Amino acid sequence: MDGISIEAGDNVLHVKATGKLTKEFYERFVPAVEEQIKRFGKLRILFEMHDFHGWTAGALWEDLKFDLKHWKDVDRLAIVGESKWQQGMAAFCKPFTSATVRYFDHADLDGARKWIIEE
Repeated sequence: MDGISIEAGDNVLHVKATGKLTKEFYERFVPAVEEQIKRFGKLRILFEMHDFHGWTAGALWEDLKFDLKHWKDVDRLAIVGESKWQQGMAAFCKPFTSATVRYFDHADLDGARKWIIEE
């Protein structure tokens, strides 16, 4: 993983990822999510990707375990990306979560922020 930052505020988790997700990403991400779930219940996640190149095999396994464990803990998931395959990823995620999932182009980051916090 080239870079990650996680910002938590109330029931919203803003994750910024660049490069390729690794198992180490999930070692940081999962505890942050679980802490927010304990504090606020259902979460909304804004997942922002820049120069994103997918997952390693180990990260895919961690992602699957996360999805199964937290199926109902995410209320909304905004995926912000830069390419068509990232847009397709939003559709791919839908069967793995009960969350409302929506894709936003990186040029509409403000729209994603508004959508993730609206009632």
